[in-house]
Amino acid sequence: MEVAVVETVFHETTAEPRVAAVPLAHVSLELGHLYMDDFAAGPERLRAHFGRVRPWADAVTAMTAAQLPRGRPRISTCFLVDDYFTRYSSPAELVPMVLAEAEAAGLRIDYLARESGCARADGVELAASVLARLVEAPPPGSNGSRPPVREVGWMCNGERTPAVDALEAMSGVPAWSPPSEVGARRHSVFTDVELWDDRGQRRTWSCAFLAAVWQLARLGLLRHRGDPVMSPVRWAGGFPGDWDALPAVVQLREEAAPFAAYQTCSVLPNRFLDVEHAVRIVLGRVQVEPRALEQVSERAAQEGFPLPAEVADRAAYVLYSGS
Repeated sequence: MEVAVVETVFHETTAEPRVAAVPLAHVSLELGHLYMDDFAAGPERLRAHFGRVRPWADAVTAMTAAQLPRGRPRISTCFLVDDYFTRYSSPAELVPMVLAEAEAAGLRIDYLARESGCARADGVELAASVLARLVEAPPPGSNGSRPPVREVGWMCNGERTPAVDALEAMSGVPAWSPPSEVGARRHSVFTDVELWDDRGQRRTWSCAFLAAVWQLARLGLLRHRGDPVMSPVRWAGGFPGDWDALPAVVQLREEAAPFAAYQTCSVLPNRFLDVEHAVRIVLGRVQVEPRALEQVSERAAQEGFPLPAEVADRAAYVLYSGS
């Protein structure tokens, strides 16, 4: 007689880290990511911007509805204010102007975010935590002479031109070697991205790196010890006189769709093209919390909403001409 042996394996629940899920819209639509000189130009600049954004916002809504079995998209809108590199005016003066000009163009802003929140929010050094998740990807044939990204603060999408520090006496001049892009389609588009600098008293994160953190937040993929970070805080009433008095992300409308979404779309002036190209390079090298990634993918599949496997491909852009 054969006896079946059943092996029982016990797991401690504390050994399996909890990763909290977040509510998700279908698309997080960014209606603006402007700098303080844009606001200094007055309401006319904002009026022109929102006037260009409105047709694209309508198009994103229609295209998202077409992808859904029932055609009822959850779309949340957001607006990012640069309070990291420059401080201009105050929330009490600037935010009502932004909201008024958006409303005049037929747009609603559900969430207002501060760019400094992409560096630090909820007591967490977000930019530093994302930096710790960057994966080294040496190109084929590299010899290990390039310092790690976390040490030098530079990331590229291929192989740089080799540097020649010194030549031996009587040696010939080495042949020049061009940079090359990994995965190039016949011809390379090589890009080298600066992630930070330490020229001041404290580290200053680059616009491209903070924008990558911003995309991860909107995609619902940021976690700290399993908990969501950069979560929106409901705000009602007047706005303070200091930017630091505002949470990293402020929810302006109670009935808004969730801040995070399966995909993002940003409608921006075309001067952001270089920055957003750099953002895609960074997103392609971030090792996202696996369970958070699984949660988003599973829920998108349940809703019949097609979702790209690569995180960078979940971010879409509309870049319009003009200031």
